[in-house]
Amino acid sequence: MRQTFMANEANIDRKWYVIDAEGKTMGRLSSEVASILRGKHKPTFTPHVDCGDHVILINAEKIYLSGNKAEDKIYYRHSLHPGGIKSISAGELREKNPVRLMETSIKGMLPKGSLGDKMFKKLHVYAGAEHPHAAQQPENYELRG
Repeated sequence: MRQTFMANEANIDRKWYVIDAEGKTMGRLSSEVASILRGKHKPTFTPHVDCGDHVILINAEKIYLSGNKAEDKIYYRHSLHPGGIKSISAGELREKNPVRLMETSIKGMLPKGSLGDKMFKKLHVYAGAEHPHAAQQPENYELRG
């Protein structure tokens, strides 16, 4: 009788990947990064366990927004006070805080709840080409497509 493999903290092998966002389309990049953070690229993927890898995303300021998304896509936040809604377009957010633009996009593609929060902590986004994670010996990751 064969046993079904279940990943757990003891048998998860985590790697570090560097992904260059320069010239990449935001949605396609975000979905692939979310997949890596979840661990869906591994044969040992288990849906209820955080078995993904760490991702270092560089050059977030050079991400490509297709179509009219720079003007038409609006991000909202609320201070929880009356009249406290704030909005910003994707183009303005890319100029002002490209790290938050990518983090918001990727976080929306992860599971909701504590499992998704754990996965999100393995994402490291940087606006420029430099990152402080050389000690982890990250590998370059080539995106599909």
